[in-house]
Amino acid sequence: MPSNHVSRRSFLSSSAKGAGLCAAAPVVVGAAARDAGIQPRDFIVREVKVYTVDSGRDREVDHIAAIVTNGGWEGNYTLGLRYPHPNWSNLGWLDHAKSQLIGKSVLDLPALTEQWSPVARRLGQLSYAAAIDNCSWDIMGKALGLPVYRLLGAYQNRVRAYASSQHLQTVEAFVDDLQHARKDGFTAYKIHPPWLPGNTVDIRLDIEVAKAVRKAAGDAMPLLFDRVGGYTREEAIKVGRVLDQLNYVSYEDPIPTSDIDGLAGLAAALDVPITIGEFIFSPYNYGEYIRRGAVDVVRFIVDNIGGITGGMKVARLAECFGMECQPHNWGGVFDHAVHFHCELAMPNCIWFEMTQPQGGSDRSYFKDKVRIDKDGYVPAPTKPGLGYEIDRDILDKAMKSVER
Repeated sequence: MPSNHVSRRSFLSSSAKGAGLCAAAPVVVGAAARDAGIQPRDFIVREVKVYTVDSGRDREVDHIAAIVTNGGWEGNYTLGLRYPHPNWSNLGWLDHAKSQLIGKSVLDLPALTEQWSPVARRLGQLSYAAAIDNCSWDIMGKALGLPVYRLLGAYQNRVRAYASSQHLQTVEAFVDDLQHARKDGFTAYKIHPPWLPGNTVDIRLDIEVAKAVRKAAGDAMPLLFDRVGGYTREEAIKVGRVLDQLNYVSYEDPIPTSDIDGLAGLAAALDVPITIGEFIFSPYNYGEYIRRGAVDVVRFIVDNIGGITGGMKVARLAECFGMECQPHNWGGVFDHAVHFHCELAMPNCIWFEMTQPQGGSDRSYFKDKVRIDKDGYVPAPTKPGLGYEIDRDILDKAMKSVER
């Protein structure tokens, strides 16, 4: 089979690229705003609220954070459920945000969300920070009329997508899902193998799925595999050896993230890159995994590490070590958008994770949809802020309550 990935050893032995800085930290945004005639007081927060709206999806409701400045700009982000987090809860976000933000400027973003102090760092990133951070970037982009990735420092204007499966239950279902993705124009595919009753796994079934999908995909199509931390060390090495034979390009969360020794052993024993990071809950915790060789491809969820700002810290850290960074993408339009802006600003990102089937992230109150183009790439948004515009008329009709 042709090789579709660089081996771990050659990848890590390559010289690290310069990290660079976010091309427009808030201070630079402030300078650009002054040049545009925008006053500093316009960035001061005057109101914080939470919308509860009908998502348009099986009677589900979404909770949307809203931060409003004196200039009239409103930044938004979802307050949805997340993966397990030792310091995660959206309960109380509104009270916290009001106590921290009213009368302060979004240009002072680092001071609003930073957790550099020893006491704060030991607890993991404060969960409330992500929505504050993402809303603030949304505001800064809207103020300057630019999408956020342009403020971060644009590197690319589109990112190649892989179709990311649900946890399907049979070999046949995965093959059908792959074929559906290919018809939609995807050029890569990720398997989330079955969860059996009691959240158990069967590595024989998982190996069957991996082999059948490779056979259906052909030798050249990049394939990824995400067990979401479900294997023991012994199971992980057995499956990993099969993935090596089948030339998979990513082996994500094979065992629990807390098992650094086990991850280091897998990374040393296998050629398929070990992808880790969704269950790391502070930007300050990534260094240990890199130092000990427990990760080949770095991954993050912005909600777990302080928002877009935290995501870019991790991306630059990986870049300094010559490592690929592969952000998570799952959920609604907001979830896709915040990770996408990081990806567009990163030279070391090659993948956009697209929920399969395509359109699974849609919400009724957005004017814009996240879709791949004819080449299988997701094009960068052109609208300001997070880049996917809310239809205020539809949002108002879908509104169930507004908390202030």
